[in-house]
Amino acid sequence: MSKDNIKEQEKNERKHPFRKQNGNVIEVKGSEEAAERNEQVRLHVNRQKRIILLLLVLLLIVAVCMLRFFANREYKGYKVLHTNETVYETNSEYMEFGGNLLKYTPDGVSYINADGDIVWTAGTDMKSPIAETNGNYAVVADKGGNIVRVFNTEGAVSEVTMPYPICDIDVADQGAFTVILESDKTNYVDMYSSTGTQIYEFKTSIDKSGYPIDISISDDGKKLFTSYFFMDGIETKINLTAYNFDEVGQNANADRMVGGFTFDEELIPKVEFISNDVVAAFSDSHIFIYAMKEKPREQAAITYGNEIKSIFYSEDFVGTIEDSNDPEGEKYVMKVYDLKGNLKFTYPFTLEYDRIYASDKEIIITGGMDCLIVSKNGKTKFSYTFDTQIKNMIPSSGNLKYIVTFDNRTETIKLKPKDSKEK
Repeated sequence: MSKDNIKEQEKNERKHPFRKQNGNVIEVKGSEEAAERNEQVRLHVNRQKRIILLLLVLLLIVAVCMLRFFANREYKGYKVLHTNETVYETNSEYMEFGGNLLKYTPDGVSYINADGDIVWTAGTDMKSPIAETNGNYAVVADKGGNIVRVFNTEGAVSEVTMPYPICDIDVADQGAFTVILESDKTNYVDMYSSTGTQIYEFKTSIDKSGYPIDISISDDGKKLFTSYFFMDGIETKINLTAYNFDEVGQNANADRMVGGFTFDEELIPKVEFISNDVVAAFSDSHIFIYAMKEKPREQAAITYGNEIKSIFYSEDFVGTIEDSNDPEGEKYVMKVYDLKGNLKFTYPFTLEYDRIYASDKEIIITGGMDCLIVSKNGKTKFSYTFDTQIKNMIPSSGNLKYIVTFDNRTETIKLKPKDSKEK
């Protein structure tokens, strides 16, 4: 190619920076000014990205610091947001229900909202009522009798008459409930929908399976866990049995049993689905934790240190209150474990308590006129002596708000920080 042709080609390339070469491969050729502008744009974009990333990191640090601050913050007093005069009945019991409070007696059931107002009341006429709640549903049954009543936060849903006396009951968060019934030599485990339609039934022989002690149903209503007491000659055994009423259980065998565990000389009076896929079994010497997405698998076994006074649990942890055995120190020690069996913290205290409530954020202990709230990381959140005896205390739906039931009133309170000047 001649020099004139080469100069002419370079001239055309400067006019047309995009040119086709080697089929469909395109080369881009621009001016030095364009390249410099592109580099400036690239540097600007990278600078903006670094600034945004730095801001996100700073926001994350602030959020973590705020969470730690509020988790470790101690509150000195409270402000009464709402109060209602009430008459406390000696045979009344209280449970969390729909984020508020369920009160039940042999005569009736009441739903109490965050302001302490009675939303609805329903008569029950039961000799020995037992109740369970889950989310917005509650079941109340006459233990030893035949009646089960289902409620939600709007009021009564259904009433079901059982063919045999009721031993125990539990409820899923959509209102389906499971009930243990007993006859002379046979036990029945039945599930019903919230409207009273029977979903399944299976029976067990007392001679072969034992006597039912406790039962728990998963939140979705598809899994069941039971504790049976069994006499084998002069020896006693506990049989823990797991059932699955989904496809896994259907493929296992006719009675839907998908696993079980047997214990010699160990009493297990309490089993509980603490989440949809985790079961805790509380014995007189251990806490056994089972993962049960479909079939049960032991994932932790916690051994008690001293004599156990109480147990408690939430979706994130299990705990015990034991005698401290320290004559010069606090009377009790609280121990909290994660669901892998690892000890999260210990908390010594002396309060003579009669009630414990655990949520995923805290543990509330009450006794007499005294209240103690311990955060999930083991810090004292609130310690207070009220002017009258506390019957029940649970968190309300609002931040730092609680519903407290006393002898003569129900109050909704909000905690005040230790450094607050608010009266």
